Amino acid sequence: MKRDEIISKIDDFLVEEFEVEQSEISETANLKETLDLDSLDYVDLVVAVESSFGIKLVAEDFANTHTFEDFYSLIDSKLKQ
Repeated sequence: MKRDEIISKIDDFLVEEFEVEQSEISETANLKETLDLDSLDYVDLVVAVESSFGIKLVAEDFANTHTFEDFYSLIDSKLKQ
């Protein structure tokens, strides 16, 4: 899957599930603040990503995931493993 396809799929999901405006999503925006994520929201996010992309995420994966770019890169790297 190409990176732009990954980004599009993630963004579409985030707009739908987290009711965030597409215009609020940018590569440099803070993921947690933009989506107003709490611990339960992270669980929902992980489950959705795992089922959509067929990958496994663990808590440590989010240690250095602050921006949407970080998140896209995380998913991209997991898909390449």
